[in-house]
Amino acid sequence: MYFLYNVLVHLVGFLLKIIASFNPKMELFVEGRKNVFEQIKQNIASSDKTIWFHAASLGEFEQGIPVMEKIKIKFPNHKIIVTFFSPSGFEVRKNNSIADLTIYLPLDTKHNAKHFLDLIHPQMVFFIKYEYWPNYLNELKKRQIKTYLISGILRENQVFFKWYGSFYRKCLTTFDFFFVQNETSKKLLQSLGYQNVKISGDTRFDRVVSILERDNSLDFIEEFKNNTTTIVIGSSWPKDEELLVNFINNSTENLKFIIAPHNIKEEQINSLYEKIHKTKLKYSNYSIETLRKPSPKEYQVFVINTVGILTKIYSYADIAYVGGGFGNPGVHNILEPATFGIPIVIGPNYSHFAEAIALVNMEGCVSISNQNELNETLSTLISNEDIRHEKGHICSTFVQMNKGATNVILNHIENDNL
Repeated sequence: MYFLYNVLVHLVGFLLKIIASFNPKMELFVEGRKNVFEQIKQNIASSDKTIWFHAASLGEFEQGIPVMEKIKIKFPNHKIIVTFFSPSGFEVRKNNSIADLTIYLPLDTKHNAKHFLDLIHPQMVFFIKYEYWPNYLNELKKRQIKTYLISGILRENQVFFKWYGSFYRKCLTTFDFFFVQNETSKKLLQSLGYQNVKISGDTRFDRVVSILERDNSLDFIEEFKNNTTTIVIGSSWPKDEELLVNFINNSTENLKFIIAPHNIKEEQINSLYEKIHKTKLKYSNYSIETLRKPSPKEYQVFVINTVGILTKIYSYADIAYVGGGFGNPGVHNILEPATFGIPIVIGPNYSHFAEAIALVNMEGCVSISNQNELNETLSTLISNEDIRHEKGHICSTFVQMNKGATNVILNHIENDNL
């Protein structure tokens, strides 16, 4: 099986080079990996002490930030190396200020694993949430490098727990310790004989709690809001927007709407923009349009066609709609608006996200499936301030009650490396 896996990885690598000629995302995937080893040589010396974090994509990177920040404090003489598998994560966070080096993870071949670890020679390694690459993990175990899974989630339908999953079950033997999010994950690992596991919780809660401590002000959003009830629509997809634009166009209340789509490609932004019949402002045109009259506060809809400011925008919301819930795998991050004490509305697909399930059950978050449900939910939240505040309080309390995962992990790591 190990031989077949390695043949398959090489075959996939070859096919991806062909696909890259026709697919821009795959082109980033392939081109971004071409100079990885040279980048390492230029930034990591053989005398450097290093710690390696691997994130599949953007969400996992955000999840790992609280641990990275604490690790930097505890191990100030070590360089932090962050790897991404997905272009969507790397392209957004390649210039982050936490890591000393941020690069793509080379494909999981035996040669790449050995060469990569020769060059970065980490003292510790953290895999965030998931992704189990057999060659990298086997090589880490051979070199007796401390390897941890943090904010791990395991489910019964994963290959580890299938009769044919023995090859991937061997990957789990390479971890020195598992920090998992819930009791189910712990019991699943214990069913395979692992006792080196602890329920730490989800480090994303620590991440969003820390957001409250920073400056979240945006002058242009404050001017646009102008003390008016504001609905922030974050990480929306076309299906979300279809329902929301219909609501916006038919709304008669004194409301403001801020839309930050998941995809900010020009053609998609323009398509969305054209469908909105209210007075509207686009972020990329902000500096131009604000030189004219009316001022930003006179507009009803603000379309945000840039990345990196949605979290701050949530701080101005009275109601948040988080997109993705009409697609797969489902809804995007609801913890960011939740930490600001805002009632949240989402689509129907959220079963893969424990925090969404919990907040829907607690009634801080409302799941809708169609136009009528969206209209009724938003109308109730707009007209009834008490319900709005009650649901918002549920959300913020939920976040505060679940913080602390980072300290659980760091306390163990400190004792493990004394």
